[in-house]
Amino acid sequence: MLENYLPILVFVVLGILFGIGPIVMGYILGPRKPDPEKLSPYECGFEAFEDSRMKFDVRFYLVAILFIIFDLEIAFLFPWAIALEEVGTFGLMAMAAFLSLLVIGFIYEWKKGALEWE
Repeated sequence: MLENYLPILVFVVLGILFGIGPIVMGYILGPRKPDPEKLSPYECGFEAFEDSRMKFDVRFYLVAILFIIFDLEIAFLFPWAIALEEVGTFGLMAMAAFLSLLVIGFIYEWKKGALEWE
């Protein structure tokens, strides 16, 4: 009976090795040459360990919201389009409500100036 679990054990061990192996190899073989450019903050636009009450530009978060809006739209639009005949009128109305909410979010982004680059 235990021999039936051997392929599962081999699969789990190989999965762990393939997951952890490249990380360990990168840590052992990778160059360690930090410079100020590599250690500088990115994506958020401000230092991570400064005063928590400092002012920062809200455009970073507006771009993130814009990405989420379009990502959600695409993630739900393709499966809906494939199953359009099965979902019928109710599915059409549900997608119309969903897309209208996304359009409201897009208009909010547009009014806040997230689409204007400097």
